[in-house]
Amino acid sequence: MTPSASHTLPFQSPEDMKRIRRQLVREQRALSVRKFFRNKLSVVGLALVMLILACALFAPLITSLMGVDPYTATMSKRYTAPCAEHIFGTDHLGRDIFARVLYGAQISMTVGFTVGLLSALAGVTLGLYASTHKVLDNLLMRVCDGLKAIPNILLAITLMVVLGANMRNVIISLTVVSIPGVARIARSQALLAREQTYVEAMRALGARRERILWRHIAPNIISPVIVQMTFTFATAIISEASLSFLGAGIPSPAPSWGGMLNEARIYLYAGWWMVVFPAIFTALSVLGFNLFGDGLRDLLDPLSGQ
Repeated sequence: MTPSASHTLPFQSPEDMKRIRRQLVREQRALSVRKFFRNKLSVVGLALVMLILACALFAPLITSLMGVDPYTATMSKRYTAPCAEHIFGTDHLGRDIFARVLYGAQISMTVGFTVGLLSALAGVTLGLYASTHKVLDNLLMRVCDGLKAIPNILLAITLMVVLGANMRNVIISLTVVSIPGVARIARSQALLAREQTYVEAMRALGARRERILWRHIAPNIISPVIVQMTFTFATAIISEASLSFLGAGIPSPAPSWGGMLNEARIYLYAGWWMVVFPAIFTALSVLGFNLFGDGLRDLLDPLSGQ
């Protein structure tokens, strides 16, 4: 006997199906978040990232409350060891190292975030269009191969010599260095997405290529790009510090961590603290973003942890 419409199971209605789908999505997200926080290394990475971001955001407030300034030089307080007044000590010009480290976090976070965002935008755009244009694909891959053949730091130094030493040019040079890696990831993911059924259905419906790329393919490749951004953050921080250490980055008196290490290496035997604290913060920031990126990869791609 055929069941009547009144005997149809309630979850077969479109409204119930949508409700169940939303509930499943919420449960999946909650499960992924719990998985992220069960990973102790990911939590450590998140804590380190939040610590560095807090230092960068509240640097003016913290230094004003402590009565220190990153630029004020007091020659009578040169080489002061860590104490109650100067918890990280002072440098060869009597400047407070704690204040300079906090303001150095602002520079590192600004460079890392800007480089990560710009390289992601440019890399995704190039990768998407390369997946649909054979000529652009061949050109992009050859350019990427050529750039990858040059060590990143050497390419960044070359660009800095041409452009000049300041923060804007540091961001430009590190963005150029980072784009090929993001573009390769975006291209490979877009090539896989092109073969999916939903893309073929959109083509059959007559959707324009740009609509397919940006409305249907781009949202499905964003997860690996976001993960790559976190690693680009870490790479940009260490690259900026390397450029400043070599004298090709952000010039003094800006409190860049790499610049502080470059200045302190001459006075290492006069004050070990001038090297130790900038180096610790550089290492912690890079470690934090790398650990956070690993956890984020598991969060956005559940299959990666299997």
